[in-house]
Amino acid sequence: MQAPSSFLAKIDLTGAEPTVGGLMALCEENYSVLLRLAPDLPSARGTLVSRRSDCAHLQLEVLEQSRYTTVLRLTHLFPAAESAACWLPEPDAVLKAYHDAGQVEVLDLRQTALPIFSHYRSPALLTKWRANLFVSKWLGYCLRGGHRIAPPPQFPPEHRHPVPSIA
Repeated sequence: MQAPSSFLAKIDLTGAEPTVGGLMALCEENYSVLLRLAPDLPSARGTLVSRRSDCAHLQLEVLEQSRYTTVLRLTHLFPAAESAACWLPEPDAVLKAYHDAGQVEVLDLRQTALPIFSHYRSPALLTKWRANLFVSKWLGYCLRGGHRIAPPPQFPPEHRHPVPSIA
């Protein structure tokens, strides 16, 4: 099991009210872990999936990509009991990664696993703290579980099939 980060090891997760500085440090920690999970995030495009035979798939969908930011949806996909063709997202987070600042902001979080809340949208400091702390623990869980999100393999030009043109 991976040891907690130096930041998380120093804070009291259940005690005093969070501070803006503590929230910023947590957002930096989340960015660092997210880049270990998806090292090509600053240039990623489309939907990328980490498939593990022993657990739910982890899907990263790039919603917006710009020079300094990436807006992404990160979710675990569980097969629905009633149909193998359906997948249930849990948790399901929309995150904004600031590559220049090295931080991740939680824009939206839907989860039912913990009683902190079922749906996040409030800008209050305590709510932001709880959402980012949840994402921090979730990202660490994904890394410890062996998930890695990489771009699809790029084939050299000699191995690509030509696309016929329609005249």
